[in-house]
Amino acid sequence: MKSMTGYGEAAAQGRRVKIQVQLRTLNHRHLDIQLRLPREHLALEEEVRKTIRQRLSRGRVDVFVTRSLPKGQTRTLELDEDLLAQYVESLRQAKRKFGLQGELNLALFSGLPELFRLREAETQEQDERALVLKAVAAALRNLERSRRREGRQLQRDVQSQVRRLKRVVSGLVAEARKISLRWKDSRLPKEELIAAESQGSAGEAPSAPFKGDIHEEVVRLKSHVVDLAGLIITHEPIGKKIDFLLQEIQRELNTVSSKAPELPVVRLVLAGKESVEKIREQVQNVE
Repeated sequence: MKSMTGYGEAAAQGRRVKIQVQLRTLNHRHLDIQLRLPREHLALEEEVRKTIRQRLSRGRVDVFVTRSLPKGQTRTLELDEDLLAQYVESLRQAKRKFGLQGELNLALFSGLPELFRLREAETQEQDERALVLKAVAAALRNLERSRRREGRQLQRDVQSQVRRLKRVVSGLVAEARKISLRWKDSRLPKEELIAAESQGSAGEAPSAPFKGDIHEEVVRLKSHVVDLAGLIITHEPIGKKIDFLLQEIQRELNTVSSKAPELPVVRLVLAGKESVEKIREQVQNVE
C-alpha cells in the first residue's frame, strides 16, 4: 500500500551545470502532473511526463526542475546598441522638426530598461538531457520511499478496521443463526425441531428464504471483507479497488439492517458502517 502524499528530491551534477529536481505528490483521483521546467529544458517536458507516468498512477504531482550555473558563469548585462541608435536618431529628428532645446546625454536613456538585456553565459552542455532525466529518476525513487513509509502507517490503520469488520461479520453470522432458529421454532412442531437439531441443521440457513433471513447477505459480506483484507497487503495501486469493495460492504450492511432490524443486528451494522467510513477516509490518500 502506497500513500499518494510524499516528497522526493535529487540532483545531478554536470561539468558546468547542476540540475535539481523536487517532486511533491498530493491526493487526487487521477494522475495530474504540474511541471515547471527551466527555459533551456522546455523541449524535455513530454519525456519527463512519460518518465513520471511510468512510476505513478494517481495523485497530483508537482515537479520543480531548476538549473544552476557555477559562480562567475551566471549572467552579463548587454546594451541593445541598435535600439539605442534608433532612440538617438528619433530625438535628433524631433529637435530639428520642433526646435527643441537641450543636449542628448545618458540621463535621457537611463530610465529605458528595454535598452539593456541580461544574457546567460553559454554553458549548456550536450548531455543536459541525460542530467535532467537522471535527476528525475532519482527523485522518483526517493518519492517512492516516502510514499511507502506513509503507506505502511495507513496500512496499519486500515488493518485495524478490517479486524473490527471481521468481528462484526462473526457477530452477524451468530445472529443469522439465531434468527433462523427462531423461525424454525415458530414453524416446526416440537418433535420435528428436536429431530432437525439432532441432525445438525439448527445453525444452517433454511432451504427457502424467510422474512428476516440475512444468511446470503452475511455470506457475501464475509467474502468482501476477506477480499479487502487480502487487497491491503498487496503492492499494486489499490485505492479504486478498495473504494469498490467498501461500496459493496456498505450495500450488504444496509440490506442486513433493513431485513433484520433487531437491536443486536442494528448495533453490529452500525459498528460495521463506522469501520467502513474510517477506512474510506484513510484510502482517499491511497494510490
